[in-house]
Amino acid sequence: MKSITPFVLLNVFCLTVFAQRTIHGTIIEAGTNEGLPGASVYLSTNHQIGTTTNASGAFQLLLPANVSSPKLVASFTGFASQTITLEGAKDNYIISLREDINQLSEVVVVSGTLKEVSKTDSPVPIEVYTPTFFMKNPAPSLFESLTNVNGVRPQLNCTVCNTGDIHINGLEGPYTMILIDGMPIVSGLSTVYGLTGIPSSLIDRVEIVKGPASTLYGSEAVGGLINVITKRPKYADNVSIDQFVTSWAEFNTDIGLRYNLSKDVQSVTGINYFNYQNPIDNNDDGFTDITLAHRISLFNKISFDRKENRLFTLAGRLNYEDRWGGDMRWTPAFRGGDSVYAESIYTKRWEVIGAYQLPVKENIVFRFSANAHDQNSFYGETSYQANQKISFGQLTWNKVIGFHDLLVGSALRYTWYDDDTPATSLVDGENDPSSVRLPGGFVQDEITLSPQSKILAGLRYDHNSIHGNIFTPRLNYKWTSKNKKDVLRLGAGNGYRVANVFTEDHAALTGARKVVFLEDLKPETSWNTNVNYVKKIVIQSGFMNFDATAFYTYFNNKIIPDYMTNANQIIYSNLEGYAVSKGISLNLDFNFISGLKIITGGTFMNVYSVDNDENGNEIKSQQLLTENYTAVWSASYPVTKNLTVDYTGNLYGPMRLPVLSDLDPRPSESPVWSIQNIQLTQHLNDKWSIYGGVKNLLNYTPPRNSIARSRDPFDKEVTFDDNGKALPTPNNPYALTFDPSYVFAPNQGIRVFAGVRYNFIK
Repeated sequence: MKSITPFVLLNVFCLTVFAQRTIHGTIIEAGTNEGLPGASVYLSTNHQIGTTTNASGAFQLLLPANVSSPKLVASFTGFASQTITLEGAKDNYIISLREDINQLSEVVVVSGTLKEVSKTDSPVPIEVYTPTFFMKNPAPSLFESLTNVNGVRPQLNCTVCNTGDIHINGLEGPYTMILIDGMPIVSGLSTVYGLTGIPSSLIDRVEIVKGPASTLYGSEAVGGLINVITKRPKYADNVSIDQFVTSWAEFNTDIGLRYNLSKDVQSVTGINYFNYQNPIDNNDDGFTDITLAHRISLFNKISFDRKENRLFTLAGRLNYEDRWGGDMRWTPAFRGGDSVYAESIYTKRWEVIGAYQLPVKENIVFRFSANAHDQNSFYGETSYQANQKISFGQLTWNKVIGFHDLLVGSALRYTWYDDDTPATSLVDGENDPSSVRLPGGFVQDEITLSPQSKILAGLRYDHNSIHGNIFTPRLNYKWTSKNKKDVLRLGAGNGYRVANVFTEDHAALTGARKVVFLEDLKPETSWNTNVNYVKKIVIQSGFMNFDATAFYTYFNNKIIPDYMTNANQIIYSNLEGYAVSKGISLNLDFNFISGLKIITGGTFMNVYSVDNDENGNEIKSQQLLTENYTAVWSASYPVTKNLTVDYTGNLYGPMRLPVLSDLDPRPSESPVWSIQNIQLTQHLNDKWSIYGGVKNLLNYTPPRNSIARSRDPFDKEVTFDDNGKALPTPNNPYALTFDPSYVFAPNQGIRVFAGVRYNFIK
């Protein structure tokens, strides 16, 4: 960390001015004259020379000195684009955009096909969320920010250390791939902790694909993917600061800095710092309600100007976190002991990602990433020391031939993993780190049948050095009406996943249960189909966007941890039967002339498995910690020209919970619960804004007895039979053992927050 700081400081002070024309301006909404944050501005003759507006709608754009009669195009989702001609030496412009139903969803996306297309033209349904959406409910991490996205639920996996993952349409976190700028950075061990520490000041947008994307992205992209697109250095704010504090004494700071390293090299640095050191035990179970954490993350991205605007970017991130949760009396002196229980995790992580377009006539791009994750942790007296290294490279060639838009690629992924568990040990106890090579190739053909319809067909082949050959095909069809107000998409695809339970299942690490394998685990496979329909509707007071999706996923060899057979064990095996995830999702976006904007949605789903008992009879079981329905909403209204109120929330239906036995007094099903928030934002000028509000207005928290036997975390007063099963005794009438896996909602109650934002474009 110390060696990087001087480098960053040196870059910051190396700001220079070159012979380029600098254009300033503000994009506003016609009628209200309010700035439009996240709007796009680019040169009409070269879309790669462009930028996006900041939180106040302001922008700065550097134009090459040799551009003659330049014209700028300003666009924003749901608004009619406008083209202006730059006038002589004038360098400051105010551009007014009017709402237009035909322009909804025209944002550019890349996650569905690995190349830039408008959202409407993409054969794969993609949801896009800008920083403006996340500002409606500010959070210290991307993990928490996703709580208001329909069909996406951040799931806490432990009441003590608050680790979690992201569920998409009811499928657990290991089925979700997380990418930064299209590269698989967060996976395996880092899925649990890698979603924290991504500086929000550098996020341009977040793209979400629901359903298998293994054809393009390989393993883990079974349930879907979340692609975090960072800002282009050339067009980011010179300085951006976002800092807030809560009444629980949580402090979060995001800083973004843009600077030039030379005439043709631009850089942007993002810093995220989070600190919470205030133990609170409102539910009186003797344990911290949320973990204490100290985290710092540094992100730097560099882009190079090349001939013919060829792509070359290089980025890196460093992340360090020290977190612990547990007994309120705990101090680091008790770490690893059996007298005072806590879960203490030290995490160090680095990442490098990049993309380089080859200097040839054809469109050939090499993308690469590498990361290393080191974890030093204790769960009570159980040690978990783990190290993971992943390298990934992918070469793609894009060629348009007549009605065919071809994408051909080859990829190589190498994963090395070692820990102090049986996962990387031989039978005799000798250490045996896991080493997996995954070479592969894929081909994709986007066929334009007519101006209104196209087909996307793809096939991927991978060779896993342990599990052998794997094929993942997919097929998509898209139809668009002539006025672009109706879009229909049909999709089908195959996915696969190789599981490592120790890197994915926190309950396997707590020491509260013994891990049992009934067999060598086989890769999971799945088949998915989905139907997506989008309708843009003009109403008297504005317009709305209707987006509905029906989905169905069928699994073979699914790995489902068994918590119910033995309260002291987690039993892993491949399902002999099958598993299903099916449902329907609906999103509605309303934009009213009055300025009121509402984004709301709901998902109804049924996620279950079917297995055979010892007599061959089928037994259907609902998946643990998976709700039957969920709803989310976000409503924003401009009270005055500079004052906005945001009301956000979510609602979750009942979930099946992992109780220890029939004697367990805790409910086996969760109630309907909701987290709701309100925020006021005051824009002081085009640079400064202040905001504040209340999180968890209803002060909802799960039952006080969520942690079983929190007063005896080492089971010193529990009596077991010869098979290791807890027995009822006078001081343990329900035959419970210590278990923190009974968790379905955050333990953090109502709290006030306040913050300040600063955005400056020179």
